[in-house]
Amino acid sequence: MKFKVHSKALYSALSSVSKVINAKNAMTILNNFLFDVDEQMVTITAADPESTLTARVEIFDFDGEPGKFCVDARRSVELFKELPEVAVEFSISESLGIDIVYPGGHFNFVGINGQEYPNISEVDNSSEPVSITCPVSQIVSGIDNTLFAVGTDDLRPQMMGIYFDIKNDGITFVSTDTRKLVRYRNWESAPGVEASFIMPIKAANIIKNVFAKEKEVKLTIDSKSATIEGEAFTFNFRFIKGNFPDYNRVIPANNTYVLTVDRHSILNAVRRVGVFVDPGHGLVKFQIHPEFVEMKAQDNNFCTAGREEIPCDFTGDNMVIGFSAPYLIEIFNTISTDNIVVKLADPSRPGIFLPETDGDNDELLMLLMPMTVGEF
Repeated sequence: MKFKVHSKALYSALSSVSKVINAKNAMTILNNFLFDVDEQMVTITAADPESTLTARVEIFDFDGEPGKFCVDARRSVELFKELPEVAVEFSISESLGIDIVYPGGHFNFVGINGQEYPNISEVDNSSEPVSITCPVSQIVSGIDNTLFAVGTDDLRPQMMGIYFDIKNDGITFVSTDTRKLVRYRNWESAPGVEASFIMPIKAANIIKNVFAKEKEVKLTIDSKSATIEGEAFTFNFRFIKGNFPDYNRVIPANNTYVLTVDRHSILNAVRRVGVFVDPGHGLVKFQIHPEFVEMKAQDNNFCTAGREEIPCDFTGDNMVIGFSAPYLIEIFNTISTDNIVVKLADPSRPGIFLPETDGDNDELLMLLMPMTVGEF
């Protein structure tokens, strides 16, 4: 079998699908790419035990019979990364000797029979799959706004991913680590069906990086996994098992005191004051007045302290409350509006962080648990 392919198109596909491959694999075959070649296309597959990513690249000057073979992933990516924009010819012998020829160069690989590559992405036919078509921007926005709040506690595996709550009129994306929670609703497209699942962090990062240039994707959901398909890539991943907590129950509805503050001012102030926090807890204390907010942090181990004051608009009386500086910085970096609205009830109850205005087709809410503060 012989075929030709453009080097840069092939490198783009190889570098994208390689993101699935783990650094260490119990199954050594998963250290390889699977090439599935026919008269018009080469489909390149990479996998780990939980997911499979395929890319499609057009070929030309095909000669021989369609077939499958595997090549070492790391060496393939490194080779095509260094090649200029040229036509590359692959020649695969019956003994799976692979010759790669381009103007001025010749390389040899030893391939593996493609039939040995496992089929990770088997569809569960025990229930009727659900399919929706939506803009990539709808899914990527959901991932961007929630990924930072995903939990890392192995004892709560159901919180170690992003919860997709698909309704007829839109998609709600939720993540939480018990200290902070993000709920992002997006109505950019109406799925017209109802479904839910928990997407692992690795799958979320792959979708965010690989599908960003696609315009629209088809998402097919069964009882154990989902497949997202675009023009150039297809990605199948298994869900995290378990039931995601009822996120709406933990969002307080009676936080009556409203703090409005410039996002850049409070972000930079927290960054500066955060230099002086105790690394053990990261506490920054806030004393909120109707027209300004004071913040203070100290590390008694090194006898250091920092204090700042910025203007604000607060509808309540003076309040002292504490939050974790690293968590606040993540929240302020994710919200994009010029001003941030913080709804509070008392120093012991969670604060709700909101953009000053929501978009036409989305709504963002972040919740952060306070830290115990004796006095300012």
